[in-house]
Amino acid sequence: MPERTAEIETVTGPVRDPGATLMHEHIFGLSPEILWNWPDIPEGWDLELRAREAADKLTELKDHGIDTVVDLTVIGLGRYVPAVQRVAELTEVNIVVATGLYTYDALPPYFGNRGPGSLFGGPDRLAEFFVRDIAEGIGDTGVKAGILKCASDHLGMTGGCERVFRAVAQAHRATGVPITTHSHSASRGGLEQQKLLASEGVDLSRVVIGHAGDSTDLAYLEELIANGSYLGMDRFGINTISPFEDRVATVAALCERGHAGRMVLSHDSYCFNDRFDHEVVRRRHPDYHLLHISRDVLPELRRRGVTEEQIHRMLVANPRDILTRREPY
Repeated sequence: MPERTAEIETVTGPVRDPGATLMHEHIFGLSPEILWNWPDIPEGWDLELRAREAADKLTELKDHGIDTVVDLTVIGLGRYVPAVQRVAELTEVNIVVATGLYTYDALPPYFGNRGPGSLFGGPDRLAEFFVRDIAEGIGDTGVKAGILKCASDHLGMTGGCERVFRAVAQAHRATGVPITTHSHSASRGGLEQQKLLASEGVDLSRVVIGHAGDSTDLAYLEELIANGSYLGMDRFGINTISPFEDRVATVAALCERGHAGRMVLSHDSYCFNDRFDHEVVRRRHPDYHLLHISRDVLPELRRRGVTEEQIHRMLVANPRDILTRREPY
């Protein structure tokens, strides 16, 4: 096992212990071309206003016992780190930011038209950019990414997704920063992700298979665990994909089977996202917010026999172990 270095990168600098951590959230999801060209969209974007709103939400989260959020907004989801920096100035909650690229299919043309098998060929610069975000900082912010993210969904491992996964694997091995994924549980997509990452020499114990909590298939989930990875039980509140009852029952069952050491919890929520009509979201998904786990999920898990030690493992110890950077290998 590669030796750890005692640091976890956050927006405001490295910390030794992140405390209670939500491992899959988003501060802002933005659409730059829309905002540049139609700044009067109804959703409205004012950096200072939205930063203060987000900071207020995080401060309330702190009051409910959460110390750190991992912001998995990467290229393809509207990552804008200067805005996240402003939020970090206004709250005591630690924010870990990510690098990587989010697509279910083709790459954005900047990358799709370059690199192996593309129209114009040339080297694949994805891993180079990811490593730079980790080692030097994102843009000119000086903020270093603390985690790598890649995604595949119902389309499976398309050519574009495969390029991202291989680049993430290379950046992981070059830096020691952990990996998290967006997976499609209905098609057991986490297994395909594990296979590809392992083919690049990735230690699967350094990987979180995201959205595993969308599944109630314990055999599938235990296969992911047996392969070495953590499970992201990270869409609490999105009850149209999997209802509250199923999500808590699955976590409780896995805890009973001894797997609390391989799960992390979260919501996959946004403080602000211009892709959503927030009034519609509130009506359809009333539990889709940062406080749902603290207010509703943890009490229900306790009622079902999940122990304080197991909750501490999922919220504190596992995230610390995942995020603590290790040496390249």
